[in-house]
Amino acid sequence: MDMEIFGRKMMEGELKVETKDFSLKAEFRKTDFGWILNGWLKGKVGKIEIFRTKAPKRAFLNNWQSWGPCRMMDLGQFQVGSVDKDWQYAVSLVPELLERTLLSDYFVAEDGKLYGFLTSKFAHPFFAFEDQDLVAYLEYFDTFFEDYVPLETFVLMENSDNYELLTRYAEMVAKQNEARFKEDRFTGWCSWYHYFLDLTWPEVLKNLELARKYSVRVFQIDDGYEADIGDWLDTKEGFPRLDEIAKTILEKGFEPGIWTAPFSVSETSKLFQQHPDWVVKKNGAPKLAYRNWNRKIYALDLSREDVKKWLFDLFSSLRQMGFFYFKIDFLFAGAIPGERFRPISPVEAFREGLRVIRKAVGDAFVLGCGSPLLPAVGLVDGMRIGPDTAPYWGEDLPDRGIPAAKWALRNAITRSFMNRRLWQNDPDCLLLRSQKTELSQTEREIYAYTCAVLDNMIILSDDLSLYDDSSDRIFQQTLRLLGGRAKVLNVFNDEPSYLIEAFGTKSGDVKLEVNLTDKTFTLKGS
Repeated sequence: MDMEIFGRKMMEGELKVETKDFSLKAEFRKTDFGWILNGWLKGKVGKIEIFRTKAPKRAFLNNWQSWGPCRMMDLGQFQVGSVDKDWQYAVSLVPELLERTLLSDYFVAEDGKLYGFLTSKFAHPFFAFEDQDLVAYLEYFDTFFEDYVPLETFVLMENSDNYELLTRYAEMVAKQNEARFKEDRFTGWCSWYHYFLDLTWPEVLKNLELARKYSVRVFQIDDGYEADIGDWLDTKEGFPRLDEIAKTILEKGFEPGIWTAPFSVSETSKLFQQHPDWVVKKNGAPKLAYRNWNRKIYALDLSREDVKKWLFDLFSSLRQMGFFYFKIDFLFAGAIPGERFRPISPVEAFREGLRVIRKAVGDAFVLGCGSPLLPAVGLVDGMRIGPDTAPYWGEDLPDRGIPAAKWALRNAITRSFMNRRLWQNDPDCLLLRSQKTELSQTEREIYAYTCAVLDNMIILSDDLSLYDDSSDRIFQQTLRLLGGRAKVLNVFNDEPSYLIEAFGTKSGDVKLEVNLTDKTFTLKGS
């Protein structure tokens, strides 16, 4: 079929769409990379069809947030399934559509061609596979715009080099969103993947001493210190006050890091008890954002000025205490659709919340996690680009955002084109301990060396007393593989094997071939 723009045959020139609810004016033009659509719209806007073409048989798909998959898929193998209502917005911002069709968020690609949106400032951009068609949509969630706002920029790109296609797209996204992020390299330690919610202050102190051996710069306390989700300045029994935690970490010679889920509020928190009107609602009642920690979790209404003041004061206080590294998690909650105090779109609300945090922490490092991807460009320094890793490979676990080293590493490879263009990629933590783990030495090496060759962030997350000579050797080799410019030669591969080249690492030019199913690797040039 011919390609269509706004339901009309695709051709260069100006376009206008007038309905009883909204007005849209746009320009579609040819460029050196393909085609680009820019425009403006106003009025009450819901879901708009932007582009339609014949669907490919195989496509490179992307999920809207950190934990979701990015992968090549044979579309003939896709089967529609039900969506877990407790986690529906972690899966999609339009979960009702997922029960009918396959979706890809922000962009979709096939061999030699990419369709994508460069911005997500007001709408949620996504692609749906409908019968034999691929359709690009912008979902505005019935938001009313009194004045004209920019249409999210759409591009159609062509390049015979598929990795170059992805990197060119990322560079255009970076330019459109004025991407800025801290580019300095550092290593860190995170408490989560050994201690989880069982973290204790004595174990923190123990690892503070041990971390000196490993040239760690950032020492980050993860989930498990707080009294409740939302009550971030209150620590649980057995922990000192947060200012004392930061002071202790600083005195040991590290930059203090802290975990929060700043857009999430537990039903049991003091924050919710004191301000039940501060959350996104449905039919006037608090709306479930997701369920975790054996509790209902609501989403802060980021359209409210009092909420944004609370958020600014929270992060200003943490910064004044000495925290310099902020892992902000479960960020998708800030973008769920629902009733807000001000009639702004969920995407606008999310971005307003991120801007408040960015302003409050100043020059500190902000790491997004569980985050919508495209709307966060330019507002974070680092971004988790895959599901949680785990102290097991997870070869038998489904590819649905469930913690597993295999799927976390796959996303580090397939989203590698985002690294140091949109932010620093966080492939999730390295687990190098030789005890209390199901990971073999080869699996630990595959994960660490792949992340290093891709020049990702390197954060350890073990009880460091469980390190042995093999742990130390893997870590030192990992550090020697950083600093290069990487390219995945077969990024559109639907097999488990990937070939990565990196030029200019600390070990020179290297090639890494890794097979995620057979759990084998070959590293040359190091």
